[in-house]
Amino acid sequence: MLLRMSTLLLRTLREDPADAEVPSHRLLLRAGYVRRAAPGGYTWLPLGKLVLDRVTEIVRGEMTAIGDQEVHFPALLPAEPYRTSGRWAEYGDDIFTLADRRGAEHLLAPTHEELAALLVKDLFTSYRDFPVTLFQVQTKFRDEARPRAGLLRGREFLMKDAYSFDLDDAGLQAAYDRHREAYRRVFTRLGLDFTVVRATSGAMGGSASEEFLAATDVGEDTFVGCTACDYAANTEAVVTRPPAAGDPDAQPASAVHDTPETPTIAALVELASTRRLAGRADWTAADTLKNVVLTVRRPGAAEAELLVVGLPGDREVDLKRVGAALAPAAVAVFDDWAAHPELVRGYIGPQRLAKLGIRYLVDPRVVAGTAWLTGADEPGRHATDVVCGRDFTPDGTVEAAEVRPGDPCPACASGALTMRRGIEVGHIFQLGRRYTDAFAVDVLGPAGKPVRPTMGCYGIGVSRAVAAIAEQHHDDRGLVWPAAVAPCDVHLVAAGKGPQLDAALELGGRLAAAGLRVLVDDRTHVSAGVKFTDAELIGVPRAVVVGRRLADGYVELRDRATGERTELPLAGLVDRLRDEALRDRGDLV
Repeated sequence: MLLRMSTLLLRTLREDPADAEVPSHRLLLRAGYVRRAAPGGYTWLPLGKLVLDRVTEIVRGEMTAIGDQEVHFPALLPAEPYRTSGRWAEYGDDIFTLADRRGAEHLLAPTHEELAALLVKDLFTSYRDFPVTLFQVQTKFRDEARPRAGLLRGREFLMKDAYSFDLDDAGLQAAYDRHREAYRRVFTRLGLDFTVVRATSGAMGGSASEEFLAATDVGEDTFVGCTACDYAANTEAVVTRPPAAGDPDAQPASAVHDTPETPTIAALVELASTRRLAGRADWTAADTLKNVVLTVRRPGAAEAELLVVGLPGDREVDLKRVGAALAPAAVAVFDDWAAHPELVRGYIGPQRLAKLGIRYLVDPRVVAGTAWLTGADEPGRHATDVVCGRDFTPDGTVEAAEVRPGDPCPACASGALTMRRGIEVGHIFQLGRRYTDAFAVDVLGPAGKPVRPTMGCYGIGVSRAVAAIAEQHHDDRGLVWPAAVAPCDVHLVAAGKGPQLDAALELGGRLAAAGLRVLVDDRTHVSAGVKFTDAELIGVPRAVVVGRRLADGYVELRDRATGERTELPLAGLVDRLRDEALRDRGDLV
């Protein structure tokens, strides 16, 4: 394939677009790979489409290699299957809904578990048909409230999703393991630095869940690793190791104290230490029990309910962790204090929440026998020695507190947690029978009795992977594509007109005939300096400059990643570049 920049649909930009927030967004726009069409929606230009297609083919190749079969579901879906599964309500405002001319409700597909389950129910009737895994590469839609960061958080995106169907849990585990290893190969071939972390299932449902996160400072996901073992998890999935429980009756009786003008933890700790409440002068924030009021709206519910979360005062509530724990309910910070005068802002304690009919969940660190300095439910008053299991009984625990570097590892006795940020590029789930139960997907088992298959789901954000690669592979001059996904193998730059341009086009034709993708900068209205700048911005792995030494039979080879420049004779150049491309691209030539 030979592309000529003089006729290519391409416009490079010298300055960063005003709305570009992260490097991938900035560089993909500047280098002419995508153009913004609408908030959260992008047009793929020819160079961008070539990269997207290469990523897609790597993903498709690894899926078919493990026996997955490709299908293609519609993007416009009837509402009824999603009502049956419960996800029409669970997704809430996150999906695009519409009605056809007859008034029938539809949605633009956010994902296709329901359709996959119905297809298997329609076609398969016997255990002999299993196991089976279907996959597709399809456009998906989410009504993001705040589209941002270019391809990383859009309303329309390309995904690969696969759905496995097995007759028992052992088969599901085997399918899950098979896809985990295939995903490792995919992201390795894409040139991504990635980590596999434990995750929550959210609206997908199911049990086991892992994310593949591409490490980058601009990632929206925070994940942890252990300094002593291989534990890794999204912060939403980190489990707190609770302390040992004690005897509630062994603690001193609680006492209420006047604590004027102490609505904050810092003010309370200072006053408690100064006044030596309960005989102590060494109060810290960790000794206090902070009680945070939230609202929880369940799918389809007309009104939200109140929830109070109790946690040590040296921790902040992480709404993403609470939301993950309570999914599919929507969680928000409570702010309508005037409507609930029974809640004394800044002085809320757990002692009378049960009488008020308000659900109370606590951090796992709040266990039976622990004593706290907390609110007394009166303005300007707090109580000491308020004991869990004696003075209050929580309705349960919730992972609500922020995770911090240095926290103890949940998986081993000696390690501490470190924290990094990343982009979610893949997610795998053991769904179980949520969807086959919803649609009564039963087949005849080997014993002649009905068997209900169990499902797995395995997603890769294909368009997001392009952005993740750009985040990890760029420098201050532009993109630096790995050879496996680059739009072209060689970028030919004619440094002048006449013989140099003719030679570049002739060399480009020979390289294309050898099976390479070639981009030739044959523009005659721009300077050689602009061409070199654009070549670095576009980021093809190898640039061949046809310049001043052409008369001597030499050209210059520039390595985009290392910056190395080498003068090479034209003789044998085609064979050399072909062999290097074969080596770097593997079986993609």
